[in-house]
Amino acid sequence: MSINLYNQEGYHDPTAYGALSRMEQEEKAARRPLVFICSPFAGDMEGNARRAREYSRFAVAQDCIPIAPHLLFPQFLEETDPAGRALGISFGLVLQALCREMWVFGDVISKGMAAEIKKAKERGIPIRYFTEHCVEVGR
Repeated sequence: MSINLYNQEGYHDPTAYGALSRMEQEEKAARRPLVFICSPFAGDMEGNARRAREYSRFAVAQDCIPIAPHLLFPQFLEETDPAGRALGISFGLVLQALCREMWVFGDVISKGMAAEIKKAKERGIPIRYFTEHCVEVGR
């Protein structure tokens, strides 16, 4: 769609331009696939959260929408509480069902990651593996 700042009569029309531009952005975003970001969180939570943000930025650069539950749910669920952790993992698995692919990052597969990978396999969700530096590797 070609959006012009001027209307058919040649007059400046920023309201229509803004509305059409937003619609175009929403349409483009809707075409981006959701990808589930699977990486460690427990242990070095600060470092692992930083890396998960990097992996999410990588997914955006690949024209995807990252779903990284381990960045969201620890904001209000206690990671060190077994019940809170289990709840966060189960919430993440609900979101996983919406994703076209799962992207697994790093060499270490934590217990939580293993549960997410198992569920993705059961659902038939394609899984891609990457190093910590976002280089795709086969498994």
